[in-house]
Amino acid sequence: MIAALGQRSINATPSKENSMVKWISVAIVVMVMAATVSFQVSAQQNQMSFFVTSAGSGNGANLGGVAGGDKICQTLAAGAGAGAKTWHAYLSTKGADGKPGVNAKDRIGNGPWYNAKGVMIAKSVADLHSDSNNLKKDTALTEKGTVVNGVGDTPNQHDILTGSQADGTLQPGDGDTTCNNWTSNSDGSGSAQLGHVDRMGRGATASSWNSAHPSRGCSQPNLIATGGNGYLYCFATN
Repeated sequence: MIAALGQRSINATPSKENSMVKWISVAIVVMVMAATVSFQVSAQQNQMSFFVTSAGSGNGANLGGVAGGDKICQTLAAGAGAGAKTWHAYLSTKGADGKPGVNAKDRIGNGPWYNAKGVMIAKSVADLHSDSNNLKKDTALTEKGTVVNGVGDTPNQHDILTGSQADGTLQPGDGDTTCNNWTSNSDGSGSAQLGHVDRMGRGATASSWNSAHPSRGCSQPNLIATGGNGYLYCFATN
C-alpha cells in the first residue's frame, strides 16, 4: 500500500510540473505581447509629426501670441512622448509694430506629416494645401490618438484656430482675422479665421480644414458658441 501511495505521488509530480511550465509559458507570451504593443505605441508616437490639440489655452483666442500657440503644441507633444521634436502651431499673423506678418504654411516645416497612429496626413506643404491631402475627421487626431468632436457630435468642437485662408497664407480683410495676433480674448469683438477639422458644416467653404469661416468673437464662450473650443493644428518642423 505504501508503495502504491508513493507511486501515485511520483506520478503526480510531472502533472504539477507541466502545469507550472504552461503557466510560465502563458506569462511569457503575455509579457512579450505587452512589450510589442508598448513598442508599437512608442514607435507611432515617435513618428507622429502632426496632431490637433486635445486642449486649447482656455482663454479664448488669447494664446499669448503665436509663440504661446507653439508652446501649447510643444507641451502637449511632450506629454505624448514626442517632445524631442520642434512643434509649431498652424497660425498666421498680421504685420504689427514694425514686424512682418507670418503665414501659417511657412512655419510648419516641409513634411511629410504623420498622425498619432502613423497615418500620413500630407507629403509636403503643397500636398497639405491641395485636394489630395489626407486631413479629415478620422485622421486629424489629437496627440492622444483620439478623434475631435465634429458635426453630429455633442458638443461640436470642429473649429480650429488658423487665421489663414485656404492656401495657408494670412486671411485678408480690413477686420481682425487673428484675434489681434492671438493675444485677444475680447467678448463679441475681433475674430479669428477657423478651419473645420471634420470638413463638414454649412456654407460654400465648410469643407475647408483651414479656412471655413470666422469666429463670432475672441473669448472662450465666443469660440464655443461658434462650434469650437480653441483647438490648434500642430506640426513638427523637423
